[in-house]
Amino acid sequence: MTCVRCLGLMVIDHFLDFDGPYGHMWTASWRCMNCGHVHDAVIEQHRLAQQEQAVALPRGVPDYQDDEVNLGTASIIRPAA
Repeated sequence: MTCVRCLGLMVIDHFLDFDGPYGHMWTASWRCMNCGHVHDAVIEQHRLAQQEQAVALPRGVPDYQDDEVNLGTASIIRPAA
């Protein structure tokens, strides 16, 4: 198997799952020898779910353009010497 990130060699590695439904649990997943990328079925499902939930903002005016910025101090303009 080759890594989707760097096309390196993937090997099976064992990981300890601390947040498992039954407490601490060992799991086997693919890990890249070059970049360390871990391919796990659960991680892949979460990535796909996050991509589906991504919201695209309409093009044009940025979201933050109408927000006021209050720095708490008045601007001081010094005349040039």
